[in-house]
Amino acid sequence: MTVHRNCGTPLGDGMAEPMMCSEVFERFVSKCPISVMARATMEHALTAATINTLFSEHADEQYTRQLLFSSVVDLMSVVVAKIQPSVSAAYQSVEGTLPVSLTSVYNKLNGVEPCVTGVLVRHTALRLAPVVASMGGQLPALVPNYRVRIIDGNHLAATERRLEVLRGSIAGPLPGHALVVLDPALMLATEMIPCEDGHAQERSLTAQILELVEAKDVWVADRNFCTTRLLFGVDKQKGFFVIRHHANLTLVSSGTRRRRGRTETGEVFEQCVTITDSTGNTMRLRRVIIQLDTPTRDGDVEMSILTNLPEEAASALLVADVYRKRWTLETLFQSLTKMLEGEIDTLGYPRAALLGFGIALATYNILSTVQAALRGEFGAEKVQQEVSGYYIANEVRGTAMGMAIALDEGVWEPFEAMTTVQFARQMRRWASRVQLARFKRHPRGPKKPVPKRTRFADKTHVSTFRLLAESRKKSP
Repeated sequence: MTVHRNCGTPLGDGMAEPMMCSEVFERFVSKCPISVMARATMEHALTAATINTLFSEHADEQYTRQLLFSSVVDLMSVVVAKIQPSVSAAYQSVEGTLPVSLTSVYNKLNGVEPCVTGVLVRHTALRLAPVVASMGGQLPALVPNYRVRIIDGNHLAATERRLEVLRGSIAGPLPGHALVVLDPALMLATEMIPCEDGHAQERSLTAQILELVEAKDVWVADRNFCTTRLLFGVDKQKGFFVIRHHANLTLVSSGTRRRRGRTETGEVFEQCVTITDSTGNTMRLRRVIIQLDTPTRDGDVEMSILTNLPEEAASALLVADVYRKRWTLETLFQSLTKMLEGEIDTLGYPRAALLGFGIALATYNILSTVQAALRGEFGAEKVQQEVSGYYIANEVRGTAMGMAIALDEGVWEPFEAMTTVQFARQMRRWASRVQLARFKRHPRGPKKPVPKRTRFADKTHVSTFRLLAESRKKSP
């Protein structure tokens, strides 16, 4: 058994790990282990050298002259993490360390090719997936013996009208669209398919989706993805799907509808159906119908889900439950806007906006790996129900500047060279020192109905102080 010098941390299996501790470092571990875990994970997943290598291998139009791509990612990262309010503020804070002007930084941002952004997200997932598994941080498989992939699209929010072509526009300018793939067992965003056209629909990116399909994958998606091209394409590559039926997809024939039981949302029925593609090929599917207890936001009282999963692999009730788990990706999108600044409204150029969104996904993967360490240490159910990702992100954001000042960059270098097992073991040790109560989730109760506002119709403003004073006079 070996011991870290200066910090007394025992290591098993005779593994010697790089010396990394100091008195200051240990103080951060003791007071804010979550922040240390996040920073070490970032070093393990995305070093400056790795980022620059990804750029040189995948960029076709841009090249490195003076400004390294890693410097651009660093600037964007502090904006995405809400440590700095804008790119210009982030640049000003490190201006003396960069060899170029702010204009050059923006030129670099505006020209980063979408494929480079996609590779950046993919790399973090590939690097961190074995760490999550080694820490025992996985969630239960949605479909046993299959790899589930949840996919959905996100149209980036409208930006400010800073570009010349936008200044006279009343309509909101959309800077782009991205498809995101989530692994719900690892809770990592494994892929981002960026698209510069903000009006593009999910089905226009079918070719890029099919490039990602592997045998025994189960792709879960909403009805916008329900096209014969995608369904036949996934099936051809020996993959599977659980996709909501779109009314535009005609069912050639339907079998008898049979009741299969009940889920939390309603009664479940099942029938066999057949679909045909443009060349006349046919495919038999299972159609799972949920008669909803409560209508959807669109007023639907029934929901139909198409799947090619065999019945012995997934019952109709399991198919209905798997589709319902699609909300986990919608929760990820919400996290990118609440925990992070995933859609920066000052970035009007599509490539810059997409890069910001991609860095937000990479940051999400880092924070999700921290939560996986907590799941491995305290149990998945406890962490999923009680720990708030928002408070974790807030802790990291609050200590980032202090750690950058107090700790030399060299203290983080050992985490890059660690093996997966070594790094996972270290993350579990730090996780054991986390006080979960500091990150307790506070679920919001049912929303109260908004009362009709009819008072003071003849006034522009009212004084809250005066209203409270009047209320106190009326109170017994």
